[in-house]
Amino acid sequence: MPLQKQSMAISNAIATLHREHYGRGADRVRTTIHADYVVTLMDDPFTPAERLTIANGEFQQVRAMRTMFQDWMRDSFSAAVEEATGRKVKGFFSQVSADPPASLEFFTLEPATAGGPETANEN
Repeated sequence: MPLQKQSMAISNAIATLHREHYGRGADRVRTTIHADYVVTLMDDPFTPAERLTIANGEFQQVRAMRTMFQDWMRDSFSAAVEEATGRKVKGFFSQVSADPPASLEFFTLEPATAGGPETANEN
């Protein structure tokens, strides 16, 4: 699968998982595939309740809940990356930010095998 299609497949899968479990997806999702890692950035991923919580100075509560959710979803997110890239995910890291409102999913990949899937993308 070409890298652009891999990136799109990962963005779509992660956005779908967020919509299914949060009831809302991010406004924009972008995925970049590099030699040994994949980065997915989601702009404005927060639900109305989370936005209100953040506006009232309780971002740490939102971060704690999101971190717990990301831990639970690790296998599903990793499976989406593995399916699109044909490579095994060896590490998963997730972070959210209130300003700017964003979420970042970072996956490290097992080394590519000779003759295996393409390994770098700068889109």
